[in-house]
Formats: sequence, structure tokens, C-alpha cells
Amino acid sequence: MLAAVIFDFDGIIVDTEPLHYKAFQEILVPFGLGYSWDDYLVRYLGFDDRDALREAFRSGGRALEEEDLRKLIHEKGEAFNRIIGSGVTQYPGVVELILSLKGCIPMAVCSGALPGDIVPIFLQLGISSHFDAIITAADVRKSKPDPESYALAVERLKVTFPDNGIIPENCLAVEDTPAGITSATGAGLKVLAVTNSYPEKELSGATKVLNTLAGIDLQGLRKLLL
Repeated sequence: MLAAVIFDFDGIIVDTEPLHYKAFQEILVPFGLGYSWDDYLVRYLGFDDRDALREAFRSGGRALEEEDLRKLIHEKGEAFNRIIGSGVTQYPGVVELILSLKGCIPMAVCSGALPGDIVPIFLQLGISSHFDAIITAADVRKSKPDPESYALAVERLKVTFPDNGIIPENCLAVEDTPAGITSATGAGLKVLAVTNSYPEKELSGATKVLNTLAGIDLQGLRKLLL
């Protein structure tokens, strides 16, 4: 039984990682803490803004007070919103899949991004009202790979759909990173991983791995879990 589908955001719905990287560099380079795209992929991919900034300062041997962290998160968010104004690239098949699932099965988003990163993009894509719950970094104390965000997503769907028998074991997470897989499996969910950001060999913790969501619908998701 498949009772709910929970999508990651960055790397699954839209290709925003290069845009996040550019926004981070805008605020970190003046501190002498800039880093390469390869470093971003290896060290920072899957972090929320809080942990990414903490890691950048830690790697540079610099202290980062909580008040300064909050300021930098705000500045990074402003930079990101300026950058996405020129448009974003959605991954093949994902919006079509979301549209096909609407009204057929409960859906949520579980992301390490902040609401200000997500809402403008959903408006661009025309899917801002398609999810029954949206969990962001603002909702949890610890982001992925900690399981807190996925556990909260399941709990909110259970409250919204009390008669659907929603439990972690019959929910499917759609993810693209090892950190996301660890988060979802740690909360008890099955995981469909897509090789948008990592090769298949690095997504081995998932229940199933696909190269694309193009052509997948609800029936296809159910078959993948048989």
C-alpha cells in the first residue's frame, strides 16, 4: 500500500543547486570563505543554509555567532531570490507527476530549504497549492540527514488525513542525495532516489533508483515498490 508521497525540493523538483552555490559565494567571498563548485558538491550538497554556513566558517577556521548566522541566512536568501528572478529549470517529468498525483494521494514537500526559497519557485511552476504539507528548515531543529523533517512530514499528513492509515512504512520519499535518503529511511520511509545529483552507486540506501521521473505516474510508483 502506498499512502503518501513526499518530495524533496532542491535536486528533485528544480535544479537550483547552481543558484544556491552562486548565492552562497556572493555572501562568503567577502569573508574570504568562498569555495569551488566541486567543493560544494562534495561537502555542502544536502545541507540547509544554517549548516552550510556553519561548515564554511568552520572550514575557514572562523567563529560564527548565532546573531551573525541569522543575518547571513537572511542575506543569502535575498541573494537567492534575486538570482531565481531570471527563472529556474525543472527536472523532466516531475511537475507532470505532481499534477497527476494531485487529488489522488496525499503529497508533501520535505526540504532543507527555507520557505522564501520554495514559495516563489512553486508560484513560477504553478504548483503552489498542490501539496498538503510543506516542511522546511524553518520547521525543524535539525535538517537532513537527521530524520526529524521526514517524521514531521508524515505526522502532518496523518493529522490532515486521519482516515488514510498513513504511517512511515507506507509513505514514499522522492530524493536525490545520500543525506536525504538517510533522513527518510531514518524516519521509516521507503525511498525512490533519482540520479539528478549523484550516481546510482552513491544512492544505494534507497528502495529504488531511477535516472528520471519522466513517464512515471501513481501506478508506476506503486509498481516500483512491489
